[in-house]
Amino acid sequence: MADSFGPVLSAREHGGAVPEGSESDSGAFRKEPIRVLVVDDHALFRRGLEIVLAQEEDIQVVGEAGDGAEAVDKAADLLPDIVLMDVRMPRRGGIEACTSIKEVAPSAKIIMLTISDEEADLYEAIKAGATGYLLKEISTDEVATAIRAVADGQSQISPSMASKLLTEFKSMIQRTDERRLVPAPRLTDRELEVLKLVATGMNNRDIAKELFISENTVKNHVRNILEKLQLHSRMEAVVYAMREKILEIR
Repeated sequence: MADSFGPVLSAREHGGAVPEGSESDSGAFRKEPIRVLVVDDHALFRRGLEIVLAQEEDIQVVGEAGDGAEAVDKAADLLPDIVLMDVRMPRRGGIEACTSIKEVAPSAKIIMLTISDEEADLYEAIKAGATGYLLKEISTDEVATAIRAVADGQSQISPSMASKLLTEFKSMIQRTDERRLVPAPRLTDRELEVLKLVATGMNNRDIAKELFISENTVKNHVRNILEKLQLHSRMEAVVYAMREKILEIR
């Protein structure tokens, strides 16, 4: 698919998002299409996404919204699998809408697709429950790939933002050195191993190879980690682990 959004760059050639688990074959066994809600305040951009995604047999755009407030209403009505949403919009921004969307459509996974490369937006989006944070410079091919990966339980983040996230991790450790009042939930040694590898950016397949276990076992460990920490996404789990000094990235 050669389409692009204006000056969109090729992800692999120009540093766009590298999809985690992009080679997974689990999507091949999906019986129903991935239902996507597109949220952006620019009608032309929404239409462009719809045209691009319409070419994907396993993805169906079920609705669109022009701001965060409308996105919450549409998510409640449509119960999409994926919400593809901008960060900064009138009336109600995407980050603010994240929490409400998770309340009205708990199974929906949210990918922020934005021009904002601000560290604060990235961190707040993850805290609000977003599973992905992608910059609009990515290729159109990569949008569909990211949707499939997130629907399959992976996290997605543009590499340029990942380095900023690690910087934020380190500053969080410094800010919370003396503020740990409640003991963190106890993770098993294996869960800690998995979490440390997640923190390095490894996908489930690579973690499985590293630990000589199956990919399904890795997925089970990640799910248990999220349940124990009462968090929504892999990214949020790593933020929590860094804050609580469960692990360190030097």
